[in-house]
Amino acid sequence: MRYLSLEWIEEIGRLVAADLSLQALGADHAIGITQVITDSPDGTVTYHLQSGNGRVAFAPGPAEPEDVRLEQEWFSAVDVATGEMTAEDAFITGCIRLSGNAPLLLECQAVFAGLDPIFTAVADRTDYGN
Repeated sequence: MRYLSLEWIEEIGRLVAADLSLQALGADHAIGITQVITDSPDGTVTYHLQSGNGRVAFAPGPAEPEDVRLEQEWFSAVDVATGEMTAEDAFITGCIRLSGNAPLLLECQAVFAGLDPIFTAVADRTDYGN
């Protein structure tokens, strides 16, 4: 499946919903993150991560409510996803533009750590080309 396609987003969402330890983090960490990727093979792609009220969800469209918005171009999203660039370097160089409650990202690091194994599990089935 192609990176950031609807199929890819739905597969990540399915794995997030099935991961009980990740779901448990939704009781302690509340955040809504909208990710916007421009210039992808499918045009602009918007998806979200929503954590809170005892659950974590990953799905197409914007977060409701949205605490943080991350925007970047396709090439940098692929570079971060494939390890060619770290997320930290992408922020520092302006490849990822952040708006909203940045400190909340730090408070919710456990949720992002819980997502890592899911992204790793799908990586070998993901096509990162155009």
